[in-house]
Amino acid sequence: MTESEEMSDGERENTSRDNKNVEDARLFFPSTARNREPIFQLLSQYLKPDDHVLEIGSGSGELAVHLLSKIPELTWQPSDPDQRSRDSIGAWRNHMHLSNLLPPLDLNAQDSLSKNLSQQIYDAIVCTNVIHISPWTTTIGLMKAAGKFVRAGGFLYLYGPFKKSNQHTAESNRAFDESLRERDPSWGIRDVSDVESEAANYGLCLEKVHDMPANNFSLIFRKEL
Repeated sequence: MTESEEMSDGERENTSRDNKNVEDARLFFPSTARNREPIFQLLSQYLKPDDHVLEIGSGSGELAVHLLSKIPELTWQPSDPDQRSRDSIGAWRNHMHLSNLLPPLDLNAQDSLSKNLSQQIYDAIVCTNVIHISPWTTTIGLMKAAGKFVRAGGFLYLYGPFKKSNQHTAESNRAFDESLRERDPSWGIRDVSDVESEAANYGLCLEKVHDMPANNFSLIFRKEL
């Protein structure tokens, strides 16, 4: 595997957002095409067919479409603060005729999701490749929302690059982290223990850390009963 192949999905996401189908508003992210099946294989161990899921930072909407093609009984609420992304999600929804892919919400975890969501309770919140390309306040807002809007016994799912014991797990992730902090000092790859500590403030317990392809991880946080 080359160094470029070992780059985190978050880095590839940043370099692929301009890849757009010229015929409609759908966006096509190469990194999502690569990671959506491993994410499905992981999430299929936790999701139940009739679950109601909120996705934070849905991006192009391709992950939601893939998961709903595999588990069509799910109800999926996508969201993204970016209008272009929401347009893409809507276009994918129309193209695939997915009534259980709900219209996307304009949500930004940094601005406190708790103020912008209805009183809907979700079985799970899914958030992929977000917290390393946003300020720490985004992680805080995400945990607050999960503590309030995930049902007891439900879960929060995070996917992306993480440090362990304050150490990078690959040299490519170290370089990626440096490039993120050069772009914005408030960004950067988070340490699992820091995220775990913040989650605990809102009744979320780190249940499992799964190794994923391309030096990424999946984190499952369980909402206390």
